[in-house]
Amino acid sequence: MENILNNLNTFLSDLNVFYRKLQNYHWNIKGKDFFVVHPKLEEYYTEINSQIDEIAEHILALGGQPLGTLKDYLNITKIIEAENKKIDSTLVYNELIKDYTKMLQDVKNIKNVADEEEEHKTSAMMDNIIENYTSKIWMLKQNLE
Repeated sequence: MENILNNLNTFLSDLNVFYRKLQNYHWNIKGKDFFVVHPKLEEYYTEINSQIDEIAEHILALGGQPLGTLKDYLNITKIIEAENKKIDSTLVYNELIKDYTKMLQDVKNIKNVADEEEEHKTSAMMDNIIENYTSKIWMLKQNLE
């Protein structure tokens, strides 16, 4: 179970840093497609916020302790923070594809470990996230075509 909990806390850290990155982009997006990208980023960070709560509560339900400080998150995240500067949508889309892809790989790993340990609820949660992230990556790539 400890392996699952450690992986979930790493994922929780990535989600928290990604949430802040999405908000940063939301505040700093510029360009002719501002009116499309600005609300889409809000939609994304609102969804990530729900995932943060879901993962943290799941860690608690499994008997673990979710990480809760920015220091903890920054020590183990694989997500690179956004800079405090204006950014255009093409750069945002590329960063989001990169970050969702990193997190998708981690979620698939969590699912594999959960399956090995017969932790079915964790595995089922990861199925939903895998479907969600796979769809988002595809849509973001389509937008760059």
